[in-house]
Amino acid sequence: MPERTVVIGVDSSTQSTKAAVVDAEHGTLLAVGRASHAVTGEGGARETDPEQWWSALATAVADGLARAAVPPAAVTGIAVAGQQHGLVTLDSAGRPLRPALLWNDTRSAPQAAALTEKLGGPAAWLARTGSVPVASMTAAKWQWLREAEPAVAARTAAVRLPHDFLTERLCGAAVTDPGDASGTCWYDTGSAAYDPGLLDLLGLDPALLPAVAPTAATRAGTLTRAAADALGLPPGVAVAAGTGDNMAAAVGLGLGGAEGGGGLLDHPVVSLGTSGTVFAATRTRPASPGIAGFAAADGGYLPLGCTLNCTLAVDRIAGLLGLDREAAEPGDGLVLLPYLDGERTPDLPLATGLLTGLRHTTTPGALLGAAYEGAVFTVLRALDELLAACGLDPADPAVRNRPLRLVGGGARGRTWTETVRRLSGRPLVVPAATELVALGAAALAAAAVTGADPVALATAWGAGAGREIAPVERDEETWQRIADVLDRATPALLT
Repeated sequence: MPERTVVIGVDSSTQSTKAAVVDAEHGTLLAVGRASHAVTGEGGARETDPEQWWSALATAVADGLARAAVPPAAVTGIAVAGQQHGLVTLDSAGRPLRPALLWNDTRSAPQAAALTEKLGGPAAWLARTGSVPVASMTAAKWQWLREAEPAVAARTAAVRLPHDFLTERLCGAAVTDPGDASGTCWYDTGSAAYDPGLLDLLGLDPALLPAVAPTAATRAGTLTRAAADALGLPPGVAVAAGTGDNMAAAVGLGLGGAEGGGGLLDHPVVSLGTSGTVFAATRTRPASPGIAGFAAADGGYLPLGCTLNCTLAVDRIAGLLGLDREAAEPGDGLVLLPYLDGERTPDLPLATGLLTGLRHTTTPGALLGAAYEGAVFTVLRALDELLAACGLDPADPAVRNRPLRLVGGGARGRTWTETVRRLSGRPLVVPAATELVALGAAALAAAAVTGADPVALATAWGAGAGREIAPVERDEETWQRIADVLDRATPALLT
């Protein structure tokens, strides 16, 4: 028996995989292994070969163990948190039939609109799934595949989400969890089960889908011999059902859990990554066409708004200007909506970027600052929609004065933090932990081993604690300027 036992939490994101090696008792992050994978596609297409995810997982685990100087025999559990919504289609031998369609592949926007109308409009979808189909959702991607590549759809023997695919490779069990399943638009968050009527609408045989575990921490099985050999781990390691990346981040922050309180949203979270997301744990089932009414990893609810254009879009603007990402100045009357990949919230999948307010005196730094402001405005407006969907008034001082948890890569950037602070007028908390998705997955792995509540574990580990930043007066002038431009431009952005 090794002196120290560890668990591994895997964050399989859009462009890379991280494997956090965590002390199972104290939650100490011993090391993080990393490996990248490629995203291909032009126009609205965004695809990755799922085999790259598996190779990257093995590489990241080996790298993490080597950095932590931990023997493989010390590992007791592993869990995967993956990018949401991706469509993985497998043949009868479990091999991918084509590259996975990723969450930010917008080719399925027409199918999303058609599905919405076919069921009777947004209200009908909200009543069934808690969400309205947009291009990101797996249901729209499956419908696109049926129409664009019917031969592939006909040969499909299994449909998986990215984290499902990896979990099945680890333990041989076809299993998902309520959180990630709720991002498909064929899972009913009210009944906590697949919706037979929606599967019929999509021509999707339920036999192609994984079973839904009660929670993401449910023990799905143990490493198969083949997986153990590929990862260099003993075959008895417990494998949790796992979940989506946003759900795992919520676990890492200590949101929800068996002791979670009512319908209160005490800790709304803003995540600044490739995409910008806002979410909060609640026991109240939300219903708003602008918000995804996801389930949480523990069976509660995790309403979420997502914008496609966040750090990647702003970095692109910085690159075009030849500036360091921190060389930004206030927007100085400019408005730049950086919708370089279309947009999800608001639902503008065909949108392109928009810039207005240029003058002879405009500086490159102000252009970059306007890109930050446009991206942050979009994220914070999604937050207001989320609060309203949960029965709260975003303008209520008692609501507005609640701190925002600021996470993701952007939370480490001075300009991102200050722009959120200025446009929100809220106090901020920036957690000290930098790998919240992987840490949340590690808590799921530890819970699969011990049977403990993963949120309680993560809370005891202290992953959500961090630096507090006092509020400043909200920049109402910039906020209103961007809002006015977006409202006037929306009809043009739809085409």
